[in-house]
Amino acid sequence: MASKQQNRQELDERAKQGETVVPGGTGGNSLEAQEHLAEGRSKGGQTRREQLGTEGYQEMGRKGGFSTVEKSGGERAEEEGVEIDESKFATKNQNK
Repeated sequence: MASKQQNRQELDERAKQGETVVPGGTGGNSLEAQEHLAEGRSKGGQTRREQLGTEGYQEMGRKGGFSTVEKSGGERAEEEGVEIDESKFATKNQNK
């Protein structure tokens, strides 16, 4: 049975060859880098969801889904007649 250290070394070697060995660690050139990337991405999204609330976070995602290279999500949604309620984007801790 391989030890934990051997397992990490093997994963690190695979990461150095360009393979993603940690979910969410895309772009990391080592096991440690991929772990940090994955941790940062999950924390960042969770923090933003806490700031905006689930409804605001979902609304922001809707707007982003309309964006293209030529137009922002807001411009395209407006053209297509889709209402985006930007009042939901306000952070919950603004009134501190």
